Amino acid sequence: MKRILVLCLILLSFRLSAQNIRIATQHTSLVYRVNQEGRLVQQYFGPSIAPALADTASKGQQEAYVTAGMESLLDPAIRIVHSDGNPSLELKYASHESTPQQNNNVTATSITLKDPVYPVSVILHFETYFKEDIIKAWTEIKHTEKKPVQLTAYASSMLHLASDKYWLTQFHGDWAKEVDMQEQYLTTGMKILDSKLGTRANMQQSPMFLLSLHQPAEEESGEVLAGTLAWTGNFKFGFEIDEHNKLHINSGINPYASDYTLKPNEIFTTPAFIFTLSSKGKGQASRNFNRWALDYGVLDGRGPRLTLLNNWEATGMDFNEQRLVGLFGGTKKLGVDMFLLDDGWFANKFPRNADNAGLGDWEPNTTKLPHGLGYLVQEAEKQGVKFGIWLEPEMVNPKSELYTKHPDWVLRLPNRAENYYRNQMVLDLTNPAVQDFVFSIVDKTMSDNPGIAYIKWDCNRMLTNTWSPYLKDKQSHLFIEYTRSFYKVLDRVRAKYPHLPIMLCSGGGGRTDYGALKYFTEFWPSDNTDGLERIYIQYGYSHFFPSNTMAAHVTNWGHQSLKFRTDVAMMGKLGYDIKVDDFSPQELQFSHDAVETYRRISDIVWYGNLYRLVSPYKENRAVFQYTSDDQKKSILFNYLMNIGKNDVFATVKLQGLDPNKNYRIREINLFPGTHSYFHFEQLYSGDYLMKEGLQLAGHGWSLTSNIFEITAE
Repeated sequence: MKRILVLCLILLSFRLSAQNIRIATQHTSLVYRVNQEGRLVQQYFGPSIAPALADTASKGQQEAYVTAGMESLLDPAIRIVHSDGNPSLELKYASHESTPQQNNNVTATSITLKDPVYPVSVILHFETYFKEDIIKAWTEIKHTEKKPVQLTAYASSMLHLASDKYWLTQFHGDWAKEVDMQEQYLTTGMKILDSKLGTRANMQQSPMFLLSLHQPAEEESGEVLAGTLAWTGNFKFGFEIDEHNKLHINSGINPYASDYTLKPNEIFTTPAFIFTLSSKGKGQASRNFNRWALDYGVLDGRGPRLTLLNNWEATGMDFNEQRLVGLFGGTKKLGVDMFLLDDGWFANKFPRNADNAGLGDWEPNTTKLPHGLGYLVQEAEKQGVKFGIWLEPEMVNPKSELYTKHPDWVLRLPNRAENYYRNQMVLDLTNPAVQDFVFSIVDKTMSDNPGIAYIKWDCNRMLTNTWSPYLKDKQSHLFIEYTRSFYKVLDRVRAKYPHLPIMLCSGGGGRTDYGALKYFTEFWPSDNTDGLERIYIQYGYSHFFPSNTMAAHVTNWGHQSLKFRTDVAMMGKLGYDIKVDDFSPQELQFSHDAVETYRRISDIVWYGNLYRLVSPYKENRAVFQYTSDDQKKSILFNYLMNIGKNDVFATVKLQGLDPNKNYRIREINLFPGTHSYFHFEQLYSGDYLMKEGLQLAGHGWSLTSNIFEITAE
């Protein structure tokens, strides 16, 4: 009997050790294996590998989801303190299943792990997008202990990589300086990218990164891991190189000040870490993300987008009904779809005439708008344009009726002086009554004025001096519950207004993540609309977000020509925030024609394959190319920046064309009365354009730009 038992144990051990679990896309394989101790280890992560070879492949053999309190020396993916005070967790394989979905392009895989001593289970979830080469990973944590347990670390994903060298690119910045790309060589030890700002989480550090293996990756060559977290709150990416030069990446919610008390049978679900592995450089990684986002990551990703004119630069908060109606004419002259009324239209007892009053009191100001928003909607419609509105529903000014009535609705320390940023504070969205209030702001605005076609949802303040009256003795839940509550409100908004275009704004690019973008059609990359600086900002965001999600407005910021600023904005979702009445006749004609040109080429810019041909970080110019999937159309944006006397520019080799097709090239979006300095009058083969290229700087001066339309014949 004892021999039979031993034999069964040996057979079970062999079965477990031979168990391979493949997470696969078209060009990537992530393979897990159950070792002889019954633990799940990462067997392989790299370019696509045949199932038969997975058994022999080895790139680390590290535990898939490292636990705290056991023998591992690595920073753990999870740390749990049991109700008896034991701070350890061991996870052993229990089961797994894979389910094809959505025409077999998407596959959902779940791997269940359990502690053999405590009734704790962890489910590792994966969703693969085969054609897009994108993988989503997240985790569910639950237990059935008699009392609550404490979670002090809870990563969404853990990945292990083996390379001789590693280079990390982060996207760091500040207000009006968003997503500045900084690349560094990683050395042994820990490198952390994180945020502790709460509502405006990525004001300084955006929740995304590029990791190059072996050598710094180029646009179209090199092995690159690109990753981002779908979470509109505090995040943390930990990059740990161990004594064997192996890299271990933990991605997820930042556990800073966020110990979580998990009740029995409660499920703690982490946000998704979304990543792609490219063997063809940063360009392919971003094309993977952009293609995935259009179909799966952004609300109505392939739906229509509205061009608009914003009143902010023209009026600020100093306007009245007549002045706004007068601006509708400029909207019509431009030829854009919509007029957007920005901040300053609301509050009566504490009128919103500056940023120090009124937030929270969302009734139209009767002095400025005696006939309300409905009148403006109707007047806009009479002139053939749509009407949009600015809201900042999560915020409150102390100088407001809302603050006076509900001081218990505000996040603030009870025994400290109130801390203001932009003269405002944050509402306690963890409170269900506040969630009802925030939803009602949107719902009442839309119900009272059903013609409103667009909302700009702003959020101008991060969390500081933060304490929740509602959470009471569970303050460590605040950062997590705020973001969850934000999503609850948006779920309600989208249930009633499923396709209403809404811009995600946060003092510029303080919220740019796929946790929020499933509710929003676009985001505001930065308050900085200087055409020159926007090239860098839009360049950075383009690594993870498609062009139609990046709202890009033509304004008076910067010292470039109107054409230069317009050409830059046409690489995103075009809009205007400018005094149209100050345009000369030629400027108005140019802008009107530019809107028409944009409508004609926008499908290629929004949905085409992006090739960043020349980086502004490497030369005093930048060149971007968008090419349709069928390779019949391409749009080329060429920007000469602050050129130095020693700058010598090589020809630019195009990408993504059909080598066997012939293409005609013509410059478009020219200013009235000017002509193109480029004479591309002959037909060029795709092969020639990709191997020999074009000279795009021969007639250029600093701060000049060109847009070329390339068409197969």
